[in-house]
Amino acid sequence: MVSEIRIFVEGDKALPNGFRAFLKPITDIARQRRIRFRVAPGGSKDETIKDFIDALQDEPEIFNILLLDSDEPDKGTLIASVKARSTWDNQTGVNVQDGQIHFMVQVMESWFLADIPALERYYGNGFQQNRLPRNPSIEQISKNDVIRGLEGATRGTSKGKYSKTRHAPELLQRVDSSKLRNRSVSPNCDRLFATLESLVSNT
Repeated sequence: MVSEIRIFVEGDKALPNGFRAFLKPITDIARQRRIRFRVAPGGSKDETIKDFIDALQDEPEIFNILLLDSDEPDKGTLIASVKARSTWDNQTGVNVQDGQIHFMVQVMESWFLADIPALERYYGNGFQQNRLPRNPSIEQISKNDVIRGLEGATRGTSKGKYSKTRHAPELLQRVDSSKLRNRSVSPNCDRLFATLESLVSNT
């Protein structure tokens, strides 16, 4: 029985509250079933991987999940590429299921493009949505195009150019995560939610 779920997420230490709000459909069920649900900011990719591996070794009773920016398209090799990193060396004694490794494809900010009205409401006057990439399959948009688009669309707003530390935590709380629960939009985000739903529903 899972008594606690912990997500180690790549990114700034200001992000956990935003992620908890983004995952509210899951956290609500977890609260009802008295399952602890934590989001642990990991910093850089390698720091996040290290924290995740340490938790697997030290706290096996907790279901730990690793959530990383993929920084590239999903060609079916993302998990293998993570396990090939030097941070994963000498971890032969650690049992990691594929369901414990998840990705924001190609970057966390890709999720924002699934809910452009939420971006418009947050940034207000001066927001130029025509500067955003418009591919509805957001995982096909390159990381550089996502960031450049957000910066271009927000430069003229009162909040200023998009900032991960200042804006992302609030945007995560405003974006409708159900808009990403579509395999043609973001299959990897849907996979994350499906994994979490299974954990909280089967406990």
